[in-house]
Amino acid sequence: MQTIDKSVISRIYGNGRGWVFSPNQFLDLGGRSAVGVALHRLAKAGTIRRLARGIYDYPKHHPTFGVLAPDPDAVAKALAGKHAVRIQPSGAYAANLLGLSEQVPAKISFLTDGAAKRVKVGTQEISLKRTSPRNMATAGRLSGLIIQALRYVGRTRVDDRTLRRLKQKLSDKDAQSLLKDVAYAPAWIGDILRRLANGN
Repeated sequence: MQTIDKSVISRIYGNGRGWVFSPNQFLDLGGRSAVGVALHRLAKAGTIRRLARGIYDYPKHHPTFGVLAPDPDAVAKALAGKHAVRIQPSGAYAANLLGLSEQVPAKISFLTDGAAKRVKVGTQEISLKRTSPRNMATAGRLSGLIIQALRYVGRTRVDDRTLRRLKQKLSDKDAQSLLKDVAYAPAWIGDILRRLANGN
């Protein structure tokens, strides 16, 4: 095995099963062409899986179900790249993550302050949609996930069951964060954030 192959596989093993990556994660080890050839060889050998053009994973295995589908968040992070680009689950996927919807959507969307991108992995389509700094201000926090989920659910469909589900997700620290992030939410969602933070 060539030196570049050894270095690439060592990094893959080091990140463990479930890691989703692009060739960009290996450019410190060699030129883009050499990295591409190494990844192609590893995919052909079945060590890694090519999910889409320029996106690979080191797949997890289940004793009953076999090779598992990649985690959408991990795919989105690989799409976003390494350059301090933030991502925020949105739409039906945000609602699913919070237990407001039991159905995992076929189209999973993330907001980003980076470039818009889209990839199809198996039966799922994962997309990054460029948005405003205001929408990304709460990225990576529970408050951001709640804001996006409530946008999807819609004002008229928020009921006591919705609020109970959201309360179950909150810690004391999360409650403080909700109050700080009210300014980044539409007025009606801001009212809900206050109620959740105050335990109402």
